[in-house]
Amino acid sequence: MDIVKEEESDIKLLFNRIKKRDFSGNEGTAVKNSIFQFSTTFIGKIGSLVLTIILARLLMPEIFGLYSLALSTILIFVAFSDLGIGDTLIRFVSRELGKRRIGKAKSYSEYLIRIKLFMMIVVSLALILFARLIAEGYYHKPLTLALIAGSLYVLFGGAVVILQAILQAHNLFKPILYRETLFQIIRIVIIPLVVLLSIKNYTTESLVAIIIVILSLSFAFSVLLLYLFTRKNIFKKEIAKKALSVKEKYEVKKFVLLNSTIILSGIFFGYIDIIMLGYFVTSEYIGYYQGAFSFINAAISLITFSGALLPVFSRLNREKMDIFVKKTIRVVSLISIASFLFILLAAKPLILIIFGSEYANSVNILRILSLLLLSIPITTIYSTYFISSGRPEIVSKSLIASTVILIILNYFLISVLLPYGPMYAVYGSAIATIISRYSYLFLLVILKKRN
Repeated sequence: MDIVKEEESDIKLLFNRIKKRDFSGNEGTAVKNSIFQFSTTFIGKIGSLVLTIILARLLMPEIFGLYSLALSTILIFVAFSDLGIGDTLIRFVSRELGKRRIGKAKSYSEYLIRIKLFMMIVVSLALILFARLIAEGYYHKPLTLALIAGSLYVLFGGAVVILQAILQAHNLFKPILYRETLFQIIRIVIIPLVVLLSIKNYTTESLVAIIIVILSLSFAFSVLLLYLFTRKNIFKKEIAKKALSVKEKYEVKKFVLLNSTIILSGIFFGYIDIIMLGYFVTSEYIGYYQGAFSFINAAISLITFSGALLPVFSRLNREKMDIFVKKTIRVVSLISIASFLFILLAAKPLILIIFGSEYANSVNILRILSLLLLSIPITTIYSTYFISSGRPEIVSKSLIASTVILIILNYFLISVLLPYGPMYAVYGSAIATIISRYSYLFLLVILKKRN
């Protein structure tokens, strides 16, 4: 009972800090950074949904499906260029800064930046080299130019990740929020204008490539902003470096390897359904699927904000953390159930109003995928719990197992249902996604009880 009262007292103190704008000390810094992260994520998700809706209406299902397929493929390559290097930089640099070992922190930064630049260049070149093979040999769709343009996305998007990691390691979250806001405004304004001016003058392949280029250039603008800020606030300081030992470099590589497992499993888990559908069905059906999934993804993001402050309590003892997690799950579950029922019942008017009558085939897909509203928010809380508790390997193993289930089920259900029509194949992929996501949640729940 004392633990519950103490936890409630902590929560009241947290909200009092926010109300009074008291961000002094380590706890105040953690609260302030969480607010900035919350705001950044919120703006990013809303901006992505708005852009998706605009593009879906302008491009219609066929071209929108090609765009979604190209972007999903590019994001998988981006994951290979990342491998959790940004998270690794935050961990090691912030640790050294906390111990006031500025020279060592600078050495970690430069070492990880070199690794990141190398991976970005290698992956970018690989995407250029394999673009035609992927587009024509696997998808059998006109995506070669878009995938080649994706090499710019890999470079500029990767630069944003590493610059933001440097800022986060130095507890500078405000410029990241500004960057995200400007990034969303630029692409929401410019991309639709370019599409309207180009849609009648260019081929489908060229149009999708142009969109990817504009997205990449939006990241380039972000790189410029972040670089100017880091140069002014971080890089301007002349500090002598302290060379990393062989042991320290080994620790970095080990952490990158562990993180890369989570990153790669997560990205495949999120996009393998689109990738596999790209092989079996024509692009308009991918557009139907992506339209429904983007709506669900945005709704999930809003629900999971309920647990946005969970990392703030990661320093609490195990017993108090367990109590807080249970309370968070109860609150999030109520919101999830209400959201699920709303989307299940209102799927048709939502699709027709937001995406237009051309996406009427997305209605049943949305109804199937609405089940994700009951699982993913809870899954996010459990995975955050394990990571905050210093046990990311549990998340990694569960993700790998669930990804394998997803791939097997996708192939089986799409193959079995495709003879009945491409829409049935899409339904099969949606069902595979549901089963694999619930499998992931089930694994995390079981492993938490055992640990």
